[in-house]
Amino acid sequence: QVRLVQSGGGPVQAGGSLRLSCQVSGNIDYRANLGWFRQPRAKPREALAALDEDGNERYADSVKGRFTISAARDKKDFYLQMTNLNFNDSAWYYCAAGVTLDGEDWPPSEYRYWGQGMEVTVSA
Repeated sequence: QVRLVQSGGGPVQAGGSLRLSCQVSGNIDYRANLGWFRQPRAKPREALAALDEDGNERYADSVKGRFTISAARDKKDFYLQMTNLNFNDSAWYYCAAGVTLDGEDWPPSEYRYWGQGMEVTVSA
């Protein structure tokens, strides 16, 4: 019932910036955690950023200080602002949302709803 649709992926030069968007349809719970993940080719999915129901932000070490997660008040739209991109950021990026009972917002298994994914390719 809840669906997430992504936009904003594409090619970008190293050192550049890109903003990914996720639009949420359906009845999203106000307690939902929001997250961004990426999956390089032939590698596991990696958590990048999360925003919990209290507005707390969490980031992977690899993107800390470069990526920022944000959301509209009603959580119908949320974003990942990426800056100072490098080649290692090239991957498929996914937005996700879900309600957890244990307060955990990092593992992919904590998220029920996922966007379709979009490719980000960073060139030198």
